Amino acid sequence: MAPAVRDYLIVTASYWGFTLVDGALRMLVLLHFFKLGYSPFTLAFLFLLYEFAGIVANLAGGWLATRFGIPRMLAAGQTLQVAGLVMLSALDPAWTAAASVAWVVAAQGIAGLAKDFTKTASKSAIKATAAEGAGQLFKWVAYFTGSKNAMKGVGFFVGGLLLDVIGFKPALWLMAALIGVILVAGLLLLPRQLGKAKSSRTMRELFSKSRGVNLLAAARVFMFGARDVWFVVGLPVFLYAAGWRFVEVGAFLAAWTVAYGGIQAIAPALVARSSDGLSREVPNSRLWAGLLVAIPVVLIVLLQSPDSWQPDVVVVVGLALFGLPFAVNSSLHSYLILAYAGSEKAAEDVGFYYAANATGRLIGILLSGALYQVGGMTACLAGSAVMLAACWAITFLLPVHVDGIDDSKQAA
Repeated sequence: MAPAVRDYLIVTASYWGFTLVDGALRMLVLLHFFKLGYSPFTLAFLFLLYEFAGIVANLAGGWLATRFGIPRMLAAGQTLQVAGLVMLSALDPAWTAAASVAWVVAAQGIAGLAKDFTKTASKSAIKATAAEGAGQLFKWVAYFTGSKNAMKGVGFFVGGLLLDVIGFKPALWLMAALIGVILVAGLLLLPRQLGKAKSSRTMRELFSKSRGVNLLAAARVFMFGARDVWFVVGLPVFLYAAGWRFVEVGAFLAAWTVAYGGIQAIAPALVARSSDGLSREVPNSRLWAGLLVAIPVVLIVLLQSPDSWQPDVVVVVGLALFGLPFAVNSSLHSYLILAYAGSEKAAEDVGFYYAANATGRLIGILLSGALYQVGGMTACLAGSAVMLAACWAITFLLPVHVDGIDDSKQAA
């Protein structure tokens, strides 16, 4: 097996395990504290520092991965995840509500740093390994992104299941042990110099990105804000309030995310390819973004109709359909950022892009709790439609030609 392929597979497997735990943690926290009586807006607040920390982690992680190498950044992220899980397990039921919220928010902040240090390092590893391997960047990115999202979906189910079967604290300890095993394996198997290059020396240099990277980052803010405005707080609370059990909520979110990841993995087969890697891919991103806008609008109309089916059936079916164009568009974006990224400082460009991703999630989570509390699931879907329209508009500004791209390594 070629070294580049071997490193790609090791990073992918490592990120699978990490993502499984991250998905389970989100479901554990959300359902456990909703059961304790926390309001939707308070639940959203629990995740705010998690996402804000992700913005910082992506910016710093890209620079650190370039300076110190990808394996060290993976190890740093995994170590922080273990620390966050252990801290969360120390939560005392006897504490006041304010103290409990502060403790959970702090632990979630550590988990947010962990997740995005790990994600930036992992995505950057694809650029580093693809440059040495087969050159089929889109396929490698699509498989990595799709498989990790499928694993995140499994994590949602595992989180709901563990909460029902063994409880909150034992689940956290079990997940911390799994991350510890992954940490040791990565340190032993990955070459220390992977992804290491000359890093930016000033903040101005760090934030000086190409037009393509900047526009794609802006589109990403709205795209992932549009998903999380209904997905993170609104949908689980809506389903639980409709009479679904914890494990059923977790199973649906798991099925959605697994299917979403599966579609991401096969996205290259659904998108017309070009020899230059951009001239067909960018117009395709516009097409799929336009399809996305229509779905929440249709769902709002159906929910407001007096002859509508059961609201939970409408939402579940509609958001299942939402997964197809969202998955393809997300996979396209994940490819395009590596196509636009410079080869010397790819980790920095990827970190900047995923900082925008975390910004979108932060906005989406805050709006998810606030809008659901004000107007229920309909308000969340309205917020999603507005953000998707903004994402669609930005894609019309994306460049279809970038100087310096090696076409032979972009074409699948």
